Amino acid sequence: MKRILAGLFLTLCLSFAAAPITDAWSADLRSAKQAGLIGERLDGYLGFVRAAPPDVRALVREVNRKRRARYRQIAAQSGIALHQVELLAGRKAIAKTPSGLFVQSPSGRWVRKP
Repeated sequence: MKRILAGLFLTLCLSFAAAPITDAWSADLRSAKQAGLIGERLDGYLGFVRAAPPDVRALVREVNRKRRARYRQIAAQSGIALHQVELLAGRKAIAKTPSGLFVQSPSGRWVRKP
């Protein structure tokens, strides 16, 4: 089991490096996060901290769609459940989130990362 999880962790690390988001998307995501509109959820997807305009909602839907496709691919390649991949990705995304931006706490509430 440790070997599977280690392999999955490596795959996740490589997949985030190998799946760049365009600069424009990256800037939009960064702006939306800095404005407190969106944050990283525990399940590896982006979530809405508060009401967001339609363009931000569309961007989040597209990013989450791409993440889900990648998580499914990793799950299939690693032979583990999609849910496990999502949770590992969520932990990694939250760990990489800079201080002051919103993340989902274990209780499900939105909090600013210290």
